[in-house]
Amino acid sequence: MDNSTQKDPDKQPKTFQPKVFLIWLAVLAAIIGLVMAQSGEISPSHRSLSSVDELLIAAQDDRIEKATIQSDPKGGEEWYSIQGKVTNPAFEIDENQYKSLPFIVKGRVTETEYKELREILGNRLREEPSSTLWTDLLFSLLPFLLIIGLLYFLFVRQLRMAGKGALSFGKSKAKLLTRENEKILFEHVAGCDEAKEEVSEIVDFLKDPKRFRKIGGTIPKGVLMVGPPGTGKTLLAKAVAGEAEVPFFSISGSDFVEMFVGVGAARVRDMFEQGRKNSPCLIFIDEIDAVGRQRGAGLGGGNDEREQTLNSLLVEMDGFDGHEGVIIIAATNRPDVLDNALLRPGRFDRQVVIDLPDMEGREQILKVHAKKIKLSDDVELNSLARATSGFSGADLANLLNEGALIAARRRKKAVERIDLDDAREKISFGRERRRVMDDEDRKIIAYHEAGHAIVQAVVDDGLLPIHKVTIIPRGQSLGSTMFTPKKDILNHSKRRVLNQVCCAMGGRAAEEIEIGDVTSGAAGDIRMATNIARSMVCDWGMSDLGMISFGDKQDQVFLGKELSRAQNYSEETAQKIDFAIKDVIDVQYKRAKEILTDNIEALHSSAAALLEHETIEGKHVHEILDHGKIISEITKPSSDTPKENQPEKDECAPQEDGKAEDIGTGAEPTGAPA
Repeated sequence: MDNSTQKDPDKQPKTFQPKVFLIWLAVLAAIIGLVMAQSGEISPSHRSLSSVDELLIAAQDDRIEKATIQSDPKGGEEWYSIQGKVTNPAFEIDENQYKSLPFIVKGRVTETEYKELREILGNRLREEPSSTLWTDLLFSLLPFLLIIGLLYFLFVRQLRMAGKGALSFGKSKAKLLTRENEKILFEHVAGCDEAKEEVSEIVDFLKDPKRFRKIGGTIPKGVLMVGPPGTGKTLLAKAVAGEAEVPFFSISGSDFVEMFVGVGAARVRDMFEQGRKNSPCLIFIDEIDAVGRQRGAGLGGGNDEREQTLNSLLVEMDGFDGHEGVIIIAATNRPDVLDNALLRPGRFDRQVVIDLPDMEGREQILKVHAKKIKLSDDVELNSLARATSGFSGADLANLLNEGALIAARRRKKAVERIDLDDAREKISFGRERRRVMDDEDRKIIAYHEAGHAIVQAVVDDGLLPIHKVTIIPRGQSLGSTMFTPKKDILNHSKRRVLNQVCCAMGGRAAEEIEIGDVTSGAAGDIRMATNIARSMVCDWGMSDLGMISFGDKQDQVFLGKELSRAQNYSEETAQKIDFAIKDVIDVQYKRAKEILTDNIEALHSSAAALLEHETIEGKHVHEILDHGKIISEITKPSSDTPKENQPEKDECAPQEDGKAEDIGTGAEPTGAPA
């Protein structure tokens, strides 16, 4: 079925309405009659002069203030119409003033009379060309036409738009996607093969339903796509629209929500009514959590409008009246807040999980987006996919776009590998920010980052190697220690998470060893280490308290959950949890100090290299640990500014900022548990 053949109810030809036509005809006739009556009769106030003789007498008495003479085509060339103002002595205002009255005189004016009027009045007599009936009618009707037009735009137009405006809130806002639009197919979606297989069954059923019905199978009434933001839920729905040769309606969950009770429910009913008229069809509801949250939750109970909308949606999907041929596809990144009645079989029969892509999926996604970008021969998408663990499909598209922008700023004809590496660092850790710092601050930052790097280089088992260490501010941090995982981290062992806590404590330990004091730069490290330790104790059972979960109180009240919380452990157990978390951090802090003390020369050498070069790579840290110095060459970072436009000194002007910032790692190490 071609969507172009579907009839749009808003574009249907309007039928002739005789009542409306007669009303407008009567209004027009009344206006014309009024104008003709006014033009054919002189009002009493205009009868101050009734003949040309009286006009001449008034002119000789110097009572004519002004006059306009105009030939009358209906009476021949000698017929004239004279109008103006004359002072009437009968109405005295004071001794020297009289009341002025308008006059209109029509009749024959001889050449002698015309010359006499001209001599007496002089400049007070003005001539105008003759006017026709149509011009008189036009000037007479013009004010009425303006008023009617104003009333039309103020009232009549609003009434005609009532179907889309204030008088018809209940109309559905679902948009019908036509086949003429730019189509997105399954070949444009990569990294979620399992999800594509599940939704492709819907397309196959719509194209050939007999194949499924022969063995008694029925297609799911609803498919719920679940996944983190940026993983391609909406893109996959667009691909279904491009593959299916049926009408495809698209609407957002927020379009059902209004301040007036009952509007959302009416829109749901109207949406399904449109779907039945265009059956078989697909309806895509994006961000369904806006209307499908749990009922009766939150402070003061649920919202009546939202709950009525949800009830209407539940009934329409699986109630007494079925909706055969209408398939609902919904997307959300918050399935935990959806109402249970919405997720049962018969409504959303199938949940399609679209998770973050793995390494092969990231490579496929990069290949899809790389078709639009000129890449250099040294770019290996496989290596780039390996180095972008945790990136979603939207992040990968943004990575290639940022790389293209950086290459364009550097006046390159193609995107090189260094451009993509810089783009990845910019997205993950923020852009470099040049700021003026004295020697003391630079020394503290250098030893802090060197402490992270040395500890990680010692405890790492090869899964999370160091990528780069820098003391150049990035994002909200004044220095960064970057890591690049060798593979996707799907599981967290106790040994590895303890190593992450130890690495996070390396910066504070290095400050205490070298400076003899501590700074606020370790705030981010302490926060990350505390979160990891709390997860170990409360969620993962990696402590002496045993394999017990203590995380029931972590649900948020305003996310569709209940207000009251049952604490499943006593206050004594809460103290034990606090002691266990503190013990994990204290032990790893002591371990980090021992590692740095044993490798004190490497710590000094790494800090000195950072003070000299500002940025060193992970291999340089290992060379310092193995040989006591850097052996390989240190490459200077590329500048985004073209050579002809580079300033003589720093790329960015110095900035003064008295606000304290974290000096720890600019971001949580990739793969670290939340």
